[in-house]
Amino acid sequence: MKLVVVSAGLSVPSSTRLLADRLAAAVGRQTPADAPAEIQVVELRELAVEIAHHFTSGFPGRALSAALDAVTGADGLVVATPVFSASYSGLFKSFFDVLDPDALTGKPVLIAATGGSARHSLVLEHALRPLFSYLRAVVVPTGVYAASEDWGAEGLEGRIERAAAELTRLMTGLSAAQGGPVVNGGSVANGGSEGADGSEAARPAARTVPAARDGKVRAGDLEVVPFAQQLAALGSAG
Repeated sequence: MKLVVVSAGLSVPSSTRLLADRLAAAVGRQTPADAPAEIQVVELRELAVEIAHHFTSGFPGRALSAALDAVTGADGLVVATPVFSASYSGLFKSFFDVLDPDALTGKPVLIAATGGSARHSLVLEHALRPLFSYLRAVVVPTGVYAASEDWGAEGLEGRIERAAAELTRLMTGLSAAQGGPVVNGGSVANGGSEGADGSEAARPAARTVPAARDGKVRAGDLEVVPFAQQLAALGSAG
């Protein structure tokens, strides 16, 4: 399985990169031995100039093109950004602005952020999660935010392990589904039998048949009477 880490940290060393590395390492520990995670890191700090040029020229440079291809071909993503002005950084948003809008469809994504204060922890829910939901990614339930006081404190490691486990389950389920039914946003199309997290038991897809001459439709054993017919029946009864 290919895991790509996107870090928008600007300093060296970077707490954002440190958090991203710890999340990636946790995913690596939890992946099956027969399908180990191949981890690639994309440092947006090194791509800042190419990202800006892409906006004005419409063409990615060589390094940016390789990064976009890596993200598009990944089985899962860890994305981490510092908090600037109560939201993700402009560099972080710009990278995903130049990415193909369909590149993340159905792809599991673990969101993470760092900040100087715990008061910004909801940035995961009001900024990052809506962004990746808009891009039709499958965002893992647990996001990880680390304020300055969280480093070395109790609790952060537990959140990292829990989020990594959720991402690993999603990546494993999606890998097993490759070549099979289409999985999109946690639902299964084309009569598939497995959810995006691979935990649901096999179930038949809902099946309907065309309307009969009397206008009624059957879905399995359930007879569906069109609303117009129900309304007409009420009128005749009155």
